[in-house]
Amino acid sequence: MNNNYKYIVGIDEVGRGPLAGPVMVGAFGVASIDSEKVLAVLSGITDSKKVSEKKRMSYVEKIKELQKQNLVMIAVAGVSANVIDAKGIVPAIKSALASSLKKLNLNPQDVFVYLDGGLFAPPEYMHQETITKGDSKIWQIGAASVVAKVLRDQKMIDYGKKNPQYGFEKHKGYGTKKHVQAIKEFGVLDIHRVSWIKT
Repeated sequence: MNNNYKYIVGIDEVGRGPLAGPVMVGAFGVASIDSEKVLAVLSGITDSKKVSEKKRMSYVEKIKELQKQNLVMIAVAGVSANVIDAKGIVPAIKSALASSLKKLNLNPQDVFVYLDGGLFAPPEYMHQETITKGDSKIWQIGAASVVAKVLRDQKMIDYGKKNPQYGFEKHKGYGTKKHVQAIKEFGVLDIHRVSWIKT
């Protein structure tokens, strides 16, 4: 990538593998001229799976502050379990990705998009690169990952409050032993990906 692009956008998805809850795609945008300044504030940001929950929350607070200063743009789009069941995980992610980019409201010609491995932006985004383990190599992808992860985790914590017997606040919808046991005992909810559950 060279510096001819006005904006750099990082894209990552979270929640591809759980048995419950949405899949979410985060888009994090920064103007090229502000990139170094923003990175100084978000120093060390990387793949959300490699960052503690406390650190993720701290980064999100910093990102919100940068957003207030119009230094960064963030957008997250999610697709529900029902849609994942109906259309499949890959089309669901593709749809959420397109939505998150659209929410940034940037001219595709002005943007260079970095995507985490396996993801591709819609064809109108002519300047894009998909990078294996990009969330730990490209900080803008890491930032997108952290924002999407925090938002999804909060949704799962809220589901946990409404349905305490399932423990969503702990496993976040992933297929842990306790979660599978709860499904056997209490049945599936509308946030479960029914086609994924083998009980």
